[in-house]
Amino acid sequence: MIPLSWVLALAGLLFGIGLLGALLSTNAVRMLICIELMLNAVNINLVAFSRYQGQAHGEIVALFAMAIGAAEAAVGLAIFVAVARNSKVIDIDKINLLKW
Repeated sequence: MIPLSWVLALAGLLFGIGLLGALLSTNAVRMLICIELMLNAVNINLVAFSRYQGQAHGEIVALFAMAIGAAEAAVGLAIFVAVARNSKVIDIDKINLLKW
């Protein structure tokens, strides 16, 4: 059995990589992928704690979080495609279409 601390360290590493990628990336699709990586790190934590406690509550919440993450990715990609069609660029720093 893998110790809980190793799984939490892996999830923390994945979350840190996702956070760093989301903060430093200028590509919209890469930023969305990094946000999904952070959500998956949280799901790993939920499943690890539910296995540690011997209950299935964390696994059920992780399934709901995956469904919400899939919906978020679909909506985010639709927005990025619409902005890319109008402005012909997906660089976050160059897009000012959504400003008031």
